[in-house]
Amino acid sequence: MPTFNQLIRHGREEKRRTDRTRASDQCPQKQGVCPRVLTRTPKKPNSALRKIAKVRLSNRHDIFATIPGEGHNSQEHSIVLVRGGRVKDSPGV
Repeated sequence: MPTFNQLIRHGREEKRRTDRTRASDQCPQKQGVCPRVLTRTPKKPNSALRKIAKVRLSNRHDIFATIPGEGHNSQEHSIVLVRGGRVKDSPGV
């Protein structure tokens, strides 16, 4: 806890919020190319092989995106449209 004099001299430093939409540049969707399509296992209570793709977006950011639904025809060099959001049981996706 700072003293009163320390607060007068320095003041309080404001907390900086982290930007959770760095890759999307505040856009609802972004276009990208898949350099790699792979499967990952989810976190502890769930069990599956989640289909994910590494996507290089049009602004040169690399992200991991999930491929929803049953069955897909995504492969390397596919052009995809990525929307925002997260997958709760897959860390980093």
